[in-house]
Amino acid sequence: MEKKCLKKVDNLWVLFNGKEYCIGLTKEAQDELGKVTFATLPVVGKEVTVGDTLLEVEAEKAVNEFVSPLSGIISSVNDQIAEDVDVLNAEDEMNAWFLSLKDVSAADFEALKD
Repeated sequence: MEKKCLKKVDNLWVLFNGKEYCIGLTKEAQDELGKVTFATLPVVGKEVTVGDTLLEVEAEKAVNEFVSPLSGIISSVNDQIAEDVDVLNAEDEMNAWFLSLKDVSAADFEALKD
């Protein structure tokens, strides 16, 4: 049985790339929010636990916080967002990634509901 490397939870997608867990906004989140106009990201190296705020966005239709579906350490953030927040409005939701986590329990990832 093949393991699923992509899961969707609470309007976020989580992709395991073999090393880290990338997290981004789903198309559904983009549709609900409308055009994202501002985003606040945490810093690289910060330890997060399930339920911690990962991303705060201001958009046409709503101001929203997205919380972490996993516990781990932030290993990278999408620097393009600081230059052009429009990346979070990308047509291809895989381009709307905002950070990656390391030191995540594979069992926690597997336990995420689709």
